[in-house]
Amino acid sequence: MFIDEVIIELNAGRGGNGCMAFRREKYVEMGGPFGGNGGHGGNIIFEVDEGLNTLIDLRYKKIYKAKQGAHGEGKGCNGKNAEDLIIKVPVGTVITDIDTNLIIGDLTKNGDRVIAANGGRGGRGNMAFATRANPAPAFCENGEPGEVKKVKVELKLLADVGLVGMPSVGKSTFISKISAAKPKIAAYHFTTLTPNLGVVKTTDNRSFVVADLPGLIEGASLGEGLGDKFLKHIERTRVIAHIIDMSAFEGRDPIEDYKVINKELENFNKKIMDKPQIIIANKMDMESSSENFKKFTSEIGIPVYPISAITGEGIDKVLIHLADMLDKIEKQPLYEDEKFESHVLYKFKKEQPYRIEKQGDTFVVIGDEIEKILKMTWFASDEAFRRFSKKLRRLGIDDKLKEMGIKEGDTVRILDYEFEYKD
Repeated sequence: MFIDEVIIELNAGRGGNGCMAFRREKYVEMGGPFGGNGGHGGNIIFEVDEGLNTLIDLRYKKIYKAKQGAHGEGKGCNGKNAEDLIIKVPVGTVITDIDTNLIIGDLTKNGDRVIAANGGRGGRGNMAFATRANPAPAFCENGEPGEVKKVKVELKLLADVGLVGMPSVGKSTFISKISAAKPKIAAYHFTTLTPNLGVVKTTDNRSFVVADLPGLIEGASLGEGLGDKFLKHIERTRVIAHIIDMSAFEGRDPIEDYKVINKELENFNKKIMDKPQIIIANKMDMESSSENFKKFTSEIGIPVYPISAITGEGIDKVLIHLADMLDKIEKQPLYEDEKFESHVLYKFKKEQPYRIEKQGDTFVVIGDEIEKILKMTWFASDEAFRRFSKKLRRLGIDDKLKEMGIKEGDTVRILDYEFEYKD
């Protein structure tokens, strides 16, 4: 089964909690803090495996969770970092963050990998907080939560030449003649339900990859037929090869077919029209083809290569021309003008850190940074609570609450935690 697009949720591993401990040994005076740090949570990484050719392995599992880092321990022992969760994908996979619409990664070579969700750092043990002013801190830190993301994983085939055309113009027959691909071939529309890839070798020993895409029809870019599902596979190709049924056997006009296909390509992505094109006039073995060919070439005004995919006539000449074209065209990255997500900077993005809403008599503080501070605070210690309050004060929350008219004894809520306000 050919699966080329899935949406999954990624839950990176939480960091392990820091440890609050003190050194108590005979003959060791003033032992001091002795709690270690927690381990780093597991990252979620996408890695290319050239042995895969679809995303079917991702279809039946919607949530991927990495492991949590180990907690810190006494005697200054740090927790173990969690193993990264590696998700194998085919060559040509694009990962997009659905919430931000940023491209996380475009994986085009075997072994390429990208961190899609960062694991949380481990919480610090009380050893890490020792200072001259406070040589024996009685608090530690919980591990940082890992990133949670919903991503679209999309396969865009890597092919040098993309075959496009109306249904039943002979694309599958053509690719079966020029390569070892074995597409299903039958005398009805939409026989080809999935793209087919074939490696082609010319008579002068040059090779390239051809993709046969399911037949397009008018309105394909808007969802008609199968076109909107498979048009994305044309985006990576370096040359577009139009296959036209020059016999007009089904009553269609070859010139109109050519114009309709170009219109659908442009509607889907205008950049596609910048790619070099070649026109292959198929079914030249039929009686009506010669006259249609003359009319077509006089009106289109660009080179057209006549062939018969059934008999093989003219195919070698087309392949040589395609190889010549490819020799002059450099491979271009698909997203050279797009904005890629920076995994480090995005994690600590500096937006408005919080907002405060009044819900009845309760003041609700909302914001990723505030919620992270709350989750990493170990509230079992009065010293940790005072540190938490100081952090909020530094962020200006106290001043903002006073502006909003908070009074002594009012309730402040962050996530599920409620606090009583004291000036």
